[in-house]
Amino acid sequence: MQKIHYPSVSGLFYPSDPHDLKRAIEGYLLPCRISRSLPKAIIVPHAGYIYSGPIAGSAYGLIQQGKGIIHRVVLMGTAHRLGFSGLAAPTCQTFMTPLGPVPIDLPSIQQISQFSQFQFLDEAHEQEHSLEVHLPFLQTVLDQFKIIPLVVGNCFPDEVADVLDALWGKEETLIVVSSDLSHYLDGESAKRMDAETSQAIEVLQLEKIETEQACGAYPVRGLLVAAKRHGMIAKALDVRNSGETAGPQDRVVGYGAFGFWEV
Repeated sequence: MQKIHYPSVSGLFYPSDPHDLKRAIEGYLLPCRISRSLPKAIIVPHAGYIYSGPIAGSAYGLIQQGKGIIHRVVLMGTAHRLGFSGLAAPTCQTFMTPLGPVPIDLPSIQQISQFSQFQFLDEAHEQEHSLEVHLPFLQTVLDQFKIIPLVVGNCFPDEVADVLDALWGKEETLIVVSSDLSHYLDGESAKRMDAETSQAIEVLQLEKIETEQACGAYPVRGLLVAAKRHGMIAKALDVRNSGETAGPQDRVVGYGAFGFWEV
């Protein structure tokens, strides 16, 4: 019998009704004008859709070009609920969302199990939203695909980059790194910090990305190392905070969407 990972924030971070969920995502994608080629990797936020959905939509709007091309997604998120070292995969075979099942690429999981920084750790995935919130977006913009879901704990950037290199693939593989930016500053302070973080990401300056700048600092830094190895360029697609989308201005969370292209 297949082991299934069921959603934990459906109805909280995003609509639990499939029709409402699809309509919400399509609304976030609608403003996107595809003016760039298909990116190899994206950084996208993972908050409730009313706060970060429009920012995530700016990246997933570009991924729509990959429908029928992308069949494998390396999905890396940060650990909000459990402290651990390395990268953790679940032991299930499928993730479930209101839009249906998403299968896990088990051969790829087996491939990276050789790394000492890799482990199976279901506890890291329990109640973890940093991966879950991206699955409905991916189900909307892609056709059939499989995922390699990895929650990233405390580890060195090279350890993340080595796993990304092993899974790099060609145009069939998309890399998605899940991260919000600054947390709980006032609106103006958040804008200043997030602008500095955005600039550091665009120039691949990983030493300037700490957990204060991005809650997904560990997978973000690893992606920046991999981007350097592969000669990539990075561009900010949208950088805003919750005070600019659906929340108050006095205590905000920052969000950024970034695309990475091989040149």
